[in-house]
Amino acid sequence: MSAAPVSFAALFQPWTIRSVTVPNRVWMAAMCQYSAEPSGPEAGVAHDWHFAHYAARATGGTGLIIQEATAVAPEGRISPYDLGIWNDTQVEALRRITDFVKSQGAVPGIQLAHAGRKASVDRPWKGGRPVGPEAHGWRPSAPSPVPFSADHQVPHELTVREIRDVVEQFAAAARRSLAAGYQVVEVHGAHGYLIGEFLSPHVNKRTDEYGGSFENRTRLALEVVDAVRAVWPEELPLFFRISATDWLEEDGWTADETVRLAGLLEEHGVDLLDVSTGGLAPGVTIPVGPGYQVPFAARVKAETTLPVAAVGLITEPEQAEKILANGEADAVLLGRELLRDPFWARRAAAELGAEIRTPEQYHRSW
Repeated sequence: MSAAPVSFAALFQPWTIRSVTVPNRVWMAAMCQYSAEPSGPEAGVAHDWHFAHYAARATGGTGLIIQEATAVAPEGRISPYDLGIWNDTQVEALRRITDFVKSQGAVPGIQLAHAGRKASVDRPWKGGRPVGPEAHGWRPSAPSPVPFSADHQVPHELTVREIRDVVEQFAAAARRSLAAGYQVVEVHGAHGYLIGEFLSPHVNKRTDEYGGSFENRTRLALEVVDAVRAVWPEELPLFFRISATDWLEEDGWTADETVRLAGLLEEHGVDLLDVSTGGLAPGVTIPVGPGYQVPFAARVKAETTLPVAAVGLITEPEQAEKILANGEADAVLLGRELLRDPFWARRAAAELGAEIRTPEQYHRSW
């Protein structure tokens, strides 16, 4: 692909969402680092690894950096080593990160999460198996007592009172996110974690107002969005991450339901749908390949008025540029590719002939 004039490089067009201007459409997807202390006063607190990790992507030119799934409560962590935002000690440590990200012209975002039945597992490089109290673990909770796999504990079925507590935990986490300096909040409703578990009939076997019909299964998602939007400033964006399909042949969440939910989310104040897939059930066949999840984002964009971001094996600048130029998404979220190359955005700008902000200390390399 020949170098394009700056004005023609869709990937490097700024985008203003509410009052926040993101300098380009190269965004970092939330990816857990499993690097916080598991217990004690430092549990869930960001440390030097987290600072260095996010700072590198900010200096590398990434426009929006969405911080890894950050638990709204201790029992909402995926692993005991996850970041949290349930206390003020955690807020103070996170402010160091957001201040630096902003200083580099990037926008700091945070993904608020509750892991549900997939909680209390070890770090991936230690096998990722469920852990008990002897390894800082706990009993997970879920919409129904259906374990993720034969190796996982049977989760505690949340009562209606406990569901309302979860909603308030998300709201409290949003308040703390503002205090920590974030400009974008993303509610994690994907990958088989708690909100996604309520969405999917594969896991949600409830017979009360939170189970059964589409309206009931989406109730928690909308209640969380409403609670977050109520405390999150009107001028700041709110995103929602969704798994557009569970990749199950039957009894799963579907792309049709995703489109339907997208319209409701927009009505409730969501500004962008971050469209991923899968994660709800183990052993599912997924046709993984370059851009394999982009069609789901493209469908939401085509059938609703809610902006979307696309993810899933987006690795090359020309590929990302075509997704945006073809109108399949409004932004791209990179995951593993940004782990491999924190300066991916700078390389992409060079290949596409676009301009990008460069730290003064690096000008001689540019």
